[in-house]
Amino acid sequence: MSTVVFLGPSLVRERARTLLDADYRPPVKRGDLPSLPDAVDLVGIIDGVFMSDSAVGHREILALIGRGTRVIGGGSMGALRASELHDLGMQGAGRIFELYASGEVEGDDEVALTFHPETLEPLSEPLVNMRLNLRNAVEKGLIDDTEASSILHQVALSYFPKRSIELMMQVIGERLDEATGRPLCEFLRKNYTDYKRADAVSVIKALRAARGEIDAR
Repeated sequence: MSTVVFLGPSLVRERARTLLDADYRPPVKRGDLPSLPDAVDLVGIIDGVFMSDSAVGHREILALIGRGTRVIGGGSMGALRASELHDLGMQGAGRIFELYASGEVEGDDEVALTFHPETLEPLSEPLVNMRLNLRNAVEKGLIDDTEASSILHQVALSYFPKRSIELMMQVIGERLDEATGRPLCEFLRKNYTDYKRADAVSVIKALRAARGEIDAR
């Protein structure tokens, strides 16, 4: 039996392989799951496409679960699909999955980014990362909820390929006075967390645990 993981810009494969020996494939698209061999009994969905190709379908995931394959998602497209299908057997992992599952975040564009088609290197910054880092700043008392929401809203007005940490810093400079904005920018530069990467690691660790459970049967 084997494990397949659909992974793209959220985490470099070299790092993923240190956590789990698996068949790592590019971001999932429509048609990838039905073509998996019957020997695949564990699937991880982290990254997926939704513009250059059709996005992975809900029925494709449910069909996989229906044949006895365990499916775990998180980080990006995996978080979105796991939040929609967790009551139907798909397992979710990570902070971003929790945001979607709770209904706090709804838009697909929160996890959207552009990436290099060959190297899979991210070329823009997902809004959900900025959302969670601004929340950290609120918890530290650097800004309040209203200020964080105002910054995020302004960044969200930009088309997702144009979103970046630099854009967020620019918005902070425009929306806040220097006494508030400068410490905030310094905090973000020093403490910025890539939550999609962290959640990709969470998914792979969940897959590793599941692999152990399946192999122990």
